[in-house]
Amino acid sequence: MPAYSGDRVDDIAAAISPLPSGTPVSEVARRLMDLFTSGSVAAGTRLPPERHLAASLGVGRSAVREALAALEILGIVDVRPGSGTYLRGSASELLPQTLRWGLLIGERRTAQLIEVRAGLEIHIARLAAVRADVGIISRLDRSVERMRAAVTEFGALARADLDFHHALAEAAGNETLTDHIHVIRSLLQVYDDRAVHDRTHADRAIAEHGAVLEAVRAGDADAAASAMAVHMETAGERLRADAGELDDAMG
Repeated sequence: MPAYSGDRVDDIAAAISPLPSGTPVSEVARRLMDLFTSGSVAAGTRLPPERHLAASLGVGRSAVREALAALEILGIVDVRPGSGTYLRGSASELLPQTLRWGLLIGERRTAQLIEVRAGLEIHIARLAAVRADVGIISRLDRSVERMRAAVTEFGALARADLDFHHALAEAAGNETLTDHIHVIRSLLQVYDDRAVHDRTHADRAIAEHGAVLEAVRAGDADAAASAMAVHMETAGERLRADAGELDDAMG
């Protein structure tokens, strides 16, 4: 298949085969993902308008609109009002997103992964309380301070949150454990990026991270594990809620 770039929207639309009548939104999104990860559409390409995609796929415009909205949440496309919809990355750059996509509309193991993540994070906090040095504790301090400074800037808060957990994992000193938690975080990232989206959630997340920090600073493994368990419970509730909302959007 040739590589389409720029504004060759008619070529892109023509490359999409029609779907059966009554196809759900999730299958519309799958078909678009097949095209985007095939390498035939260059990163930054403006996609055909909704009406062209709908005609090519043989579905209603609302199904295309909902599929593109879900793909935007997943980081696959960039919807720019008044300009159009653009493919964000190359085929290779989209691979991490396709892993998340498979999780979302495949076996739907989100709840199980949240449980596994909680167990690993609690164990990491326990180990970190015993093994963290002055340098790690300083990094944890800075991460919490960044979270406090970004209490209403949820993207920056999420990045500081992730840095905090990376520092804890480094303190734990177990590469196998770290590798496992990184994979699970990657699979859950589509929800993690959206998990804190109001001031109440932000304040709670900051307080919970602060409690973990103080337990690690005190070298109290039991307190660190307990504080992380509290954080994982509330974080898990937010992740499950966002996963449910995204599932509903996908039909």
